[in-house]
Amino acid sequence: MQRFSTLIGVILIGLSASCTQVQKSGSAVTELQGQESIRLNQIGFYPNAPKVAIVTGKSTGDKFYLKTQDLSKTVFTGSLSESQLTELSKKPTRVADFSQFTKPGVYVLDIPGVGQSYPFEIKQQVHQEVAAAAMKGFYFQRLSVDLPVQFAGKWHRPAGHPDVEVLVHPSAATAQRPAGTVISSPKGWYDAGDYNKYIVNSGITMGTLLSAYEDFPQFFKEQDLNIPESGNNVPDLLDESLWNLRWMLTMQDPLDGGVYHKLTNANFEGMVMPHEATSTRYVVQKGTAASLDFAAVMAQASRVFKSYGREFPGLSDSCLTAAKKAWEWAKKNPKVLYDQDAMNKSFDPDVNTGAYGDKDVSDEFIWAAAELYITTGQDSYYTSVNMVPDAKMPIPSWPQVRLLGYYTLMRNIEKLSPVAKIDVGVIKDRLVQLANEMVQGGAAGAYRTVMGRVTEDYIWGSSSVAANQGIVLVQAYKLTGDKKYLTAALSNLDYLLGRNAVGYSFVTGFGEKSTKFPHHRPSVADKVVEPVPGLLSGGTNANANKQDKCEGYTSSFPDEMYLDHDCSYASNEIAINWNAPLVYLASALEALHKEAGL
Repeated sequence: MQRFSTLIGVILIGLSASCTQVQKSGSAVTELQGQESIRLNQIGFYPNAPKVAIVTGKSTGDKFYLKTQDLSKTVFTGSLSESQLTELSKKPTRVADFSQFTKPGVYVLDIPGVGQSYPFEIKQQVHQEVAAAAMKGFYFQRLSVDLPVQFAGKWHRPAGHPDVEVLVHPSAATAQRPAGTVISSPKGWYDAGDYNKYIVNSGITMGTLLSAYEDFPQFFKEQDLNIPESGNNVPDLLDESLWNLRWMLTMQDPLDGGVYHKLTNANFEGMVMPHEATSTRYVVQKGTAASLDFAAVMAQASRVFKSYGREFPGLSDSCLTAAKKAWEWAKKNPKVLYDQDAMNKSFDPDVNTGAYGDKDVSDEFIWAAAELYITTGQDSYYTSVNMVPDAKMPIPSWPQVRLLGYYTLMRNIEKLSPVAKIDVGVIKDRLVQLANEMVQGGAAGAYRTVMGRVTEDYIWGSSSVAANQGIVLVQAYKLTGDKKYLTAALSNLDYLLGRNAVGYSFVTGFGEKSTKFPHHRPSVADKVVEPVPGLLSGGTNANANKQDKCEGYTSSFPDEMYLDHDCSYASNEIAINWNAPLVYLASALEALHKEAGL
């Protein structure tokens, strides 16, 4: 009898264990389903800011529960909104709004019939690490120097591309610098997932970073990125920007002031580490766009670095001299547009790397004129262009930089002379009106974000569209003091960190479902499992499958065309001009959220 009882006990224990295993398995499945279906900022929320998650797919229940991470305690109960179809895929979504809950801690959302979300945190300065990592991302893009363990951690690597022996390409040849002339052009940042350096893309990148510093100097003075220059008397953002600025200065022909379009290999390198990429490098054709972008950056840099004359003697003056020379070259050569196909028909070797060709440089003239005007105080720069040619307010991108000039004018609104004051009211009103349209659209959208309601948002590098929209909204907040603009800007950071139609955090190293396999040569070739952190993936692209022809895309809807694979350069590459607005947006929110009561 005792043996029988023991046997029954063993059987019962076995059944209990099996049931427990099934329960655990079921719980894991439910958790996974919830994490896929509940879209939210995977990092977290400021205590007094809006806190929103989007529940995708059909759900039968009406309640949601905010719980401690171990699910042992419910701290808030709310009701899901009515179902709403997304603008593009027409899929059902519901909103879980727990903005009323403000207590700091780590939590998950639990929705019956759906599952649990990824854990997230509620606290002050919740995006401090994101802001720092996005800026530190530029350090990982440095050329011409070793990245040691002390600063780069597991992503340490030998120096790549010293660029002290670069050839003048036949397209860039002059009598004084004939084809084959060897010049030195070291430092700078790798532009994107490739190993080349492009002045046009460096232009908007540097303009955005320097603007972030001008708008929030105290924030950046307190930031420590653990880069080699950390601990000196210069903010790390400026030290890091200087690495690229010094390269840009070498790209100006000292004889005539024109600026080379790019420094490049003839063809893209393979997926190898920087020090293994040793093809011949060239500086290629001077151009109007490159010269104007250069002029704008140098004029702004002259202004910014003037406060650091002791640390960098003569730098401010050198930048302004370079800016003026590039401006004069552009005025004499207003239509030298970079056309890579045409260039390749006339000169050898052919160059097949990123073109960055721009067919309209009127916006570059506006940006350069605005920067030179503010730095010098000379009305002649302002009056040399039509500063307000039409009523358009185009979101910044590498071929469209007009608003960078407008931001500078607004930033210095109290210093404007009478010639500029004629336009300043119109520019301000149009910036605020653009922000109003964003706020209204975002509040009504299925994901409650400014970003992503129209197909036009989903271009190559759509993540930077979200970040640059956020900058417009921050500018509107700075002009008006109205909190609604900052709240709307925050919705776009929520988008970038997970509240989007694919549920990804597009920032490497941040979020449980974040970009893991970016099109980024060091991340592919370095034998480290995790990608280089702090890099912003290009994100959803309506035409990605047609552009890179990768296999694996699972949707054809514009807001879902994303593939976390290194072959997908059309949706998953990284680029400095995408990281820069992320730096601005995350840093601005960190600098302003307490002031705005978020």
